[in-house]
Amino acid sequence: MNSSLIAWILRAIPFGTIIMFGSMGEIITEKSGNLNLGVPGIMYLGGFAGFASSYFYEKLSPNPKGWVCVLLALFCAVAASMLGGLIFSFLTITLRANQNVTGLALTTFGMGVANFFGVFILNGASYTAAPLAYASFSKKMPVLSSSFGTVSEILFSYGFLVYAAIIMAVALHFVLNKSRVGLNLRAVGENPGTADAAGINVTRYKYLATCIGAGISGIGGLYYVLDYNQGIWATTGQIEALGWLAVALVIFTTWKPLNAIWGAYLFGMLYWLYQFLPGVLGIHISSYMTDLVQMVPYVVTIVVLVVVSFRKKKENQPPASLGLSYFREDR
Repeated sequence: MNSSLIAWILRAIPFGTIIMFGSMGEIITEKSGNLNLGVPGIMYLGGFAGFASSYFYEKLSPNPKGWVCVLLALFCAVAASMLGGLIFSFLTITLRANQNVTGLALTTFGMGVANFFGVFILNGASYTAAPLAYASFSKKMPVLSSSFGTVSEILFSYGFLVYAAIIMAVALHFVLNKSRVGLNLRAVGENPGTADAAGINVTRYKYLATCIGAGISGIGGLYYVLDYNQGIWATTGQIEALGWLAVALVIFTTWKPLNAIWGAYLFGMLYWLYQFLPGVLGIHISSYMTDLVQMVPYVVTIVVLVVVSFRKKKENQPPASLGLSYFREDR
């Protein structure tokens, strides 16, 4: 197999994993009828909380352990992200604030908080790192990664969160489509008034879906910092761009978790298309064309949105009450 093609795949799968976590979290949120455009900010919160906890643990502990880094980072990342989801839920569900404005404000808030506290960790440097956390999160499968040549290199050359994302997508598919909880959640997203009349606690489902979804999205930010970016924290703003890609992926997958698996990897392939075209197809791309090529995932999302809108198949449409606040007294 062409070495450039292999390198392209090895770059696309970790990249796709970041936005897969973000999109799965947002799919859960949107299935409840909440439109949370604060995904980039939530991923910032998760990435920074996970990094900061690992960084200080490595720095202050006389004998730091890799598994402690992993557990501590995951716990802090999910907790910080769920706190962001809780803020969004309180403002939009309890106080009935506009969901679009609140989501955008949450993105700004998450970025601001992460970069503000990140200044104290950077301490004047352009970046800092948590090497033990990076080694723990990026550790490959010891036997499988080298047993079957190229196949092993493509399938087993990643940290455990890559495989956790796939398992989570499959589990989420079954929960949403085969369990009572999932069916109730979808009912809340489609028609909260009818769900409320049937005895479903709409407020509880919306709160839980939004907070759990935020926690999953935050793992994407954690994966970016402690694995994909080699355990380095820097104020580059890259997480924000990945967060918006995750939101676009939700639309591209037509709100189906299983589609998020191949869709995320496709986005990864398209995003890095400019770098590997010369080696794979022999096509040279000028430097000024790079940004245009990186727009391809967004263009593909727009095309999918247009096609889905024209076909008007019910199963490919967003939840009917998406973005709308629920007023029980208007039921």
